[in-house]
Amino acid sequence: MARTALVTGGTQGIGAAISMALKADGHTVVAVYIGDDKVPETFKSETGIAIYKWDAGDSDACQKGIAKVTAEVGAIEILVNNAGITRDAPLHKMTLEQWQEVMSTNLTAMFNMTRGVIEPMRKQGFGRIISIASINGQKGQFGQANYAATKAGVIGFTKSLALEGARKGITANVVSPGYINTDMMKTLSEEIMASIIAQIPAGRLGETDEVARCVSFLAADEAGFINGTTLSVNGAQYLA
Repeated sequence: MARTALVTGGTQGIGAAISMALKADGHTVVAVYIGDDKVPETFKSETGIAIYKWDAGDSDACQKGIAKVTAEVGAIEILVNNAGITRDAPLHKMTLEQWQEVMSTNLTAMFNMTRGVIEPMRKQGFGRIISIASINGQKGQFGQANYAATKAGVIGFTKSLALEGARKGITANVVSPGYINTDMMKTLSEEIMASIIAQIPAGRLGETDEVARCVSFLAADEAGFINGTTLSVNGAQYLA
């Protein structure tokens, strides 16, 4: 059944692949972004996917943005919490600003967005909430205490939400990617890239479409009995 889906960070990288996969499934998709307008506008013109700009880490902005999407597009039935940033540093050098920026974008934004859609979902008796974590939230990573903490938090938040929403037809699940072939990875040196791939039993990076396919599956009406799970997409690099 066609639904209305919203994807945060939905115009670039993994988020763009998720937005396009959900559209291909017949859903009406809204991609939320923050920052420069150039890439999102290009994404909109190339895909026909509606874009909205607000800071998901800002509670008031989320309330206003969700209300606007609901009025202009329809009630949000599928929410993908994908927005995320890194501000890497070992803890003894990490600043409070680096900690708070990552917490705001990766964790508080998930709360803000989910809080904004959960009551309408409960009333309509249907909802799909899919949040993007990371292999580093499962195993930890040097220099990423802030990032790993948020991604581990995504998993704990989702497990609790699954228990709360199950009787109302709402599922909450996590997709946890490993190292994926995005523009950020392409900035790494050949030496660093080789060292990363050497740790992956599959012998390669994942592709954004492989992550998006998992989200597409979990968003389907037919996935209603899958709830509170973490689907790892990491080429067997880490087996939770």
